[in-house]
Amino acid sequence: MSSYNIIGLMSGTSLDGVDISYCRYFRSKEKKWTFELLFGKTYDYPEPIVNQLQDPFSLSAGALAQLDTELGEIYGKMICTFIEEFNIDKKEVNAIASHGQTIFHQPDKGWTTQIGCGTKIAVETGIQVINNFRSKDVYLGGQGAPLVPAGDFQLFQNEADAFLNIGGFCNVSFRDKDKIIAFDICPGNLPLNKLAHNRGLKYDKNGELARAGEINFYLLGLLNELPYYKEKYPKSLGVEWLEMEFYPLIKFDKDIENNIRTIVEHIAMQIADCLNNLNISKVLITGGGAKNAYLVERLKQYVKKEIIIPEENIINFKEAIIFGFLGALYLEKEPNVLRSVTGAAKDSVSGTLHLP
Repeated sequence: MSSYNIIGLMSGTSLDGVDISYCRYFRSKEKKWTFELLFGKTYDYPEPIVNQLQDPFSLSAGALAQLDTELGEIYGKMICTFIEEFNIDKKEVNAIASHGQTIFHQPDKGWTTQIGCGTKIAVETGIQVINNFRSKDVYLGGQGAPLVPAGDFQLFQNEADAFLNIGGFCNVSFRDKDKIIAFDICPGNLPLNKLAHNRGLKYDKNGELARAGEINFYLLGLLNELPYYKEKYPKSLGVEWLEMEFYPLIKFDKDIENNIRTIVEHIAMQIADCLNNLNISKVLITGGGAKNAYLVERLKQYVKKEIIIPEENIINFKEAIIFGFLGALYLEKEPNVLRSVTGAAKDSVSGTLHLP
């Protein structure tokens, strides 16, 4: 049996914090993987960094390079705090696996960019780092996303037969005969958080703003007719799509509650339109959206499958756990990005190794 102790880092597009997990991953002689979550915690970003990450398109090449280094230093210091707080023996940590912060994602043009310098993290922590999990797949003609399906069906296969993550975007993974399929369905928390900011809130807690609003059926129709929803997978979404296609339809300076209510309905409808057509019985929901009580209510109204909300540690840290697992697969030299998911020419062992 092989085993790896890995610290996983996940930072999503919604910028609601950096999730850090410390897991032990076990690989049996039959090549079956299991894991044990030892510790997990979410750390807030410093406010100045959030402001820069929210508007990366305004940064010069030099400013973006500096932000990459600064973010790597922040991640490194967060990990050092995490290690000290939970009394982790650094000598027992095999690697850090970091998702990084996605800044640009345009796989149709052959590139994607996640910042958070891996070398800087390695220097700060004294532990080898694996990051840059998306680029190789994009170079192989794939979407470079989603990445979590490689972990969904090896670590959580007994929980459900489909996995829905509601983060900045909503993505699903499921098995179609002998292939794992996954793709981004629609936006998730990003537009909801952007609207909540106009009420002085980081996010719409429990969907309270949405519950107070009314549906704008004209806007709902426009959103549901966006061309992306008619595209076949493999496909993925990035912030650029929101800026060019989604946000221009929304007024962010008025009707806040009504707009949030309408987008919640749009999200629920798009997810249901996807899930109801799949040959599945149970769907496990994780990510920040799983804590949005009103969104979950609307999903249950539309989705004709059994919805499972797991324990809080899995909601909070599932993606960090899986990125740690992608690091374990990298160290085992096993494919960690799947062509059936991304549309690449082949499965790949993806990632870049940074030594301290």
